[in-house]
Amino acid sequence: MGAKKKSHITPSKRYAQEAQLLEINWSLPFSVMDSARSAAYDILEDTSFNDALRARVKRLGMKLGILKTDEVRPEWVPEFGEYPDMFIGLLRQVDPSLECRVYDVEHGQYPAEIDEVDAYLITGSKSSVYDDKPWIATLMDFVRELDRRRKKLVGICFGHQLVAQALGGNTEKSAKGWGVGLHTHHFSEVPSWSDEKDMSFDILVSHQDQVVTNAVGARVLAGSEFCENAVCQLGEHILTFQGHPEFVPEYSREIMEFRRKTIGEPVYHKGVASLAVAPQRERVARWMLNFLGDQSPARAEAV
Repeated sequence: MGAKKKSHITPSKRYAQEAQLLEINWSLPFSVMDSARSAAYDILEDTSFNDALRARVKRLGMKLGILKTDEVRPEWVPEFGEYPDMFIGLLRQVDPSLECRVYDVEHGQYPAEIDEVDAYLITGSKSSVYDDKPWIATLMDFVRELDRRRKKLVGICFGHQLVAQALGGNTEKSAKGWGVGLHTHHFSEVPSWSDEKDMSFDILVSHQDQVVTNAVGARVLAGSEFCENAVCQLGEHILTFQGHPEFVPEYSREIMEFRRKTIGEPVYHKGVASLAVAPQRERVARWMLNFLGDQSPARAEAV
């Protein structure tokens, strides 16, 4: 194998290319960005470029398959959209070049081939992963196949719990009751896909079920007193969050109003009050995209 070709890009040219790429309309197909193509290739080869910019270029053209596991109540759809719409809107704020395909797995829709997309995301659901529903069993089989092939996957809430349930763990209705509103989760490790700035992050939650036994081989990266297994990673290909980065505070409030009698007045009032603090939606979205777009081995340092 030949030696890697040494870069001959001058500092001034490098900075000019960085500026050029940062100003690109990334929602355009990469095929029409002829003026940026060579600069992008240079950036991928030259580690002296800005890390965030190199990661962004690396993700160009990534196709994400969103596995839809529930429907938003009809009266809320005009304002908030369906769950895949929430994810697409959030993730494209971070990376407008992201391509998404939606598969309604609750109604049996799956890709013809697993490699039809580059990575997958499982949405939240009002269903429980231990419910005796055929579509849930089918989805668990699909997750096992993704795991076998080491295909990139992110699970959110129900998706977080289903990954654990499918891969040797266990999810149960928690004796702690409902978690609603804004919660703060604390990292016990610094993952390679994180921004390494703050060891805590704020995220909206809505769940009574919790993972009590993790998937075989999974690492717990973050948690809280209420939810110990809030962020988990399996190998370099599966990442799951108990929280909902796709939720906006207004949607969280609607759910709490709808479930007010179920969750109880003390939990309801505490959850509504928590909405005074903004969730770190884009921060978590950036982590998800970093993880999905990174083809190099990920490492986490214990702190």
